[in-house]
Amino acid sequence: MSPAGEVKPLPDRFAAGIGGTAPVSALWAHGSLALGDFQPGRSDLDLIALTEAPPGRGQEQSLRRVHQELQREMPLAEKLHCSYVARAEAGDPGRSHLTWAHGELLRRVVSPVSRRELHQGGLALLGPAPAAVIPAVTDSELADYIRGDLAGYWYPNAGQAGLWLRGTWVDLGLLTFARASVTLREGRLITKREALGVLPGLGAPPAVVRDIYRRRYENPPPASERWRAERGHQARTFLRAAISQLLVLG
Repeated sequence: MSPAGEVKPLPDRFAAGIGGTAPVSALWAHGSLALGDFQPGRSDLDLIALTEAPPGRGQEQSLRRVHQELQREMPLAEKLHCSYVARAEAGDPGRSHLTWAHGELLRRVVSPVSRRELHQGGLALLGPAPAAVIPAVTDSELADYIRGDLAGYWYPNAGQAGLWLRGTWVDLGLLTFARASVTLREGRLITKREALGVLPGLGAPPAVVRDIYRRRYENPPPASERWRAERGHQARTFLRAAISQLLVLG
């Protein structure tokens, strides 16, 4: 069974669960599932639910219960993230939307990267295609967001050694940088798998790139404390220098 086929029961069950709580006009997938690089149990399942009005406080509590019940019933639901976007607010890129992510309800924007993904490869699981509702993102808007994310988030956090003891920071930091580099230079989006192929040409530490690949596509044993420390040091040292060079050259 393909990864998409393996995960299909989850969004189907999710759509049925939220239907009676916050009726949706459309349900879209973006990220790795839409781009063809979804790894069940490892990749996040990124969804956008289009609603006719923002969920009220009572609906928020009901949605929390739906997500919590789904996590108990289906292990893959732990990786499910969903933003609830009201149709009237879909055209405002600065608007924060109710979002379920990492086991809690919060508010966050649908980033220009996510919006571009929706236009280029978003999957309509229910309702109209995302491009029929979500305004297109210009190349300059996308580039401005990516530069701001690298300079304002990744560069300063690359100075926080403790964060990089965790493999998730190593993976996301280096893969985000590789994807950002290609988008800024060529104007296109790439998958995480493609980003792994780009990293060696950007000068990323070979051992760290191999480590990311193995943890994403294989089942390696847990890393030793010594390697976790060395891996984190190599990753963040590379990232700070690479971001600085990219932003200056750009």
